[in-house]
Amino acid sequence: MGLIMLPIVGLVAISGIFYPISGMPGWLQAVAQVFPIYWLGLGMRSVFLPDSLAAVELHHSWMHLTTCGVLGAWAIAGLAIAPMILRRMARRESGSVVAARRERAMARVGG
Repeated sequence: MGLIMLPIVGLVAISGIFYPISGMPGWLQAVAQVFPIYWLGLGMRSVFLPDSLAAVELHHSWMHLTTCGVLGAWAIAGLAIAPMILRRMARRESGSVVAARRERAMARVGG
């Protein structure tokens, strides 16, 4: 699980959640803006912080429409890709394998 979380922690680190993104190199700012974590953080800051703090952001604005557009695009992409990935995962698993795994898990928890 730790190796799976490593890329996510890296994205959070460069997304401006813990450290202002304006203090990072330009190429790293561009990479951070590709992923939805930056836009989620920007949206949350726009909700909880006063309007005067928008001057600290990269474009000196909360960019509400852009935030909605980017997050909407990520949502649409996720909804389009998810059925294909789930179908591919289901093809690799037979019902007996899933049942056996469930029985092992239930035996571990004492159920």
